[in-house]
Formats: sequence, C-alpha cells, structure tokens
Amino acid sequence: MSATITGKWLLLCGGIGGAKLALGLDRLLPPGALTVLVNTGDDFTHLGLRISPDLDTVMYTLADVVDPETGWGRRDETWQFMEALDRLGGEVWFRLGDRDLATHVERTRRLAAGETPSAVAADFCARLGVASRLLPMSDAAVATRLRTATGWLDFQDYFVRLRAAPVVSAVDYAGAGQAAPNPALFALLADPELSAIVIAPSNPWLSIAPILALPGLRDALRGAGIPVIAISPLIGGAAVKGPTAKLMTELGLEVNSAGIARFYRGLADVLVIDHADSADAPAVAALDIRPAVTATLMRTLEDRLALARAVCELAACRGRVAS
Repeated sequence: MSATITGKWLLLCGGIGGAKLALGLDRLLPPGALTVLVNTGDDFTHLGLRISPDLDTVMYTLADVVDPETGWGRRDETWQFMEALDRLGGEVWFRLGDRDLATHVERTRRLAAGETPSAVAADFCARLGVASRLLPMSDAAVATRLRTATGWLDFQDYFVRLRAAPVVSAVDYAGAGQAAPNPALFALLADPELSAIVIAPSNPWLSIAPILALPGLRDALRGAGIPVIAISPLIGGAAVKGPTAKLMTELGLEVNSAGIARFYRGLADVLVIDHADSADAPAVAALDIRPAVTATLMRTLEDRLALARAVCELAACRGRVAS
C-alpha cells in the first residue's frame, strides 16, 4: 500500500493519541508528505518558560525520542532539576525533565527574540530529523479554559494539577476569535496535491475544538473539496486515555460514536469507529457521516501503521468531494 500512496496529507491532532496516528502516517507516507496541524490551546507559561505540550509530544514522537512508557516527554529522562526545585519549595506539579527542559528554555529565548512559534517549531523539527511538517495551529496565543464549580480553570491546572477531577460545565477557547490560523495552512488547503484531511482520535472538545475555533478554519477545511476523515477517540464507549468520556457526560452529551459524530457533523465525511462500537454505525450514518469500522486501538507501531493505512484507503475510496 505504501508504494501507491501519493499526494499530501493534513492531520489535525492533540497530544498523545494524536501523536500515535501521526507516527503511523509519518512512517507510511513518503517523507515530507504529511503536515500536522497541532493544538496549542494547551500551551502556557510555567516557571517563566513557554511550554507547548501537544506540539512537543508530536515532535518527540516523530523524532523517536519520546518516552515510550508515558507517551510524553523524553526517553531516558532524568529529573535533577525537578528534585532541586522541590527542595527549594518551587512548583513541581507540572514535571519538566532535564532533557525536555532544554526545549522550553530555547523556545522561550527565541520567542523573546522575536521568532514566531511556527519558525521555532520548524527549526526544532529539522534539528531532530523530523521529515513531516509540524504547524502550531496559530502563532497567536489561545488558551483552553474549563468552567467548574469553583470557577474557570486554565487547562493545565485542570488536566495536570487537578488530574481532570473537577466537574466541567463549559469549555472556552480564550483568544481563539482573534487568533489567525497558521498561514501555511491555507496554502496547503489550496494545493491540488492535498489528498485528504484527517482528524486524529484526540479529545474533540479539548484538542480539536481549539483548532476549529480559529476564524474561518472550519469553513476552509470543508471548502477544500477533499475527504475529511475523523477517528473516534472512544472504544467501547470509553476513552482509551484521558477525560473524553467524563467530559462528555458532564456536558450532557451521549458517550458513544453518535456523540462524537454530532461534534463533527457538517465537517467530516467519514467517522472511523472501532469494532467494539460497530452497533453505533446506523446512528452515525443517520447524522450524514459515513461510519467506517476498523481496529482503532494503537498499542504498537504495527497498530499505528494499520490505522494509518485504513485511513489512506478510505480517502482513496472517497476521492474529491463537492465543497
């Protein structure tokens, strides 16, 4: 299959789950054929450093330096900085390994010198040998925030410090309405070689919605006239990792493939669901989205390649669609 894949491909994704599919596509497609538009709504400033968790997770994964146990951070990491910071009474709830720390220090220095997040990401990827192109969703700051009983929480406070425990009643993407999408995206969407748009099995409300909240982006994706294929993050009605199912329940949504399909209605042509959710296929189809059933759990590299191959085959079957 890999020898017959042509064209360019766009993947929208968040962190760990998105990075797994990004790796499958990166290994399956010709070098440079894949562009990954990464959520930056999770970005924040911590200890004076600008942290881009999702972008770094995808970058480390494609560079083959990610920690294979956690799916984030660097392989063979050491923690002397955090241990010393803890002894001094500093904030250690968001862990920064010694190797990982270099990324944040250098990013912060370059941003302060006037470089854009896109330029910094491109240079880091080149230095780490990443062939695929990684684009921050915007060079402007967007902050995902969640409303709880105690008020609004910044994403990392909710997700890391409080371990996603608070009940959420609303999600907001502060700054998204004024943040221009990455300028390289529109050139790619107009490229006749672009074959398909793929949406990773990332949390729709925490990883994909911040991207889609950027002005004009959803219409631009739909208007590209090529297949849009989304992968559900649920398997058997539960999330593989993270608070997707919990969040859907708290927001009053159906925790099943139909609930995911409603989020992508009007954008996705196809929703890929796992065999465990095959009974949901008629409900997905009733929302004018074609259900495609396959194995979506990505434990191994072979799993990631298999899902990437299935997505490519779906795109080939769809061809170009009317915008």
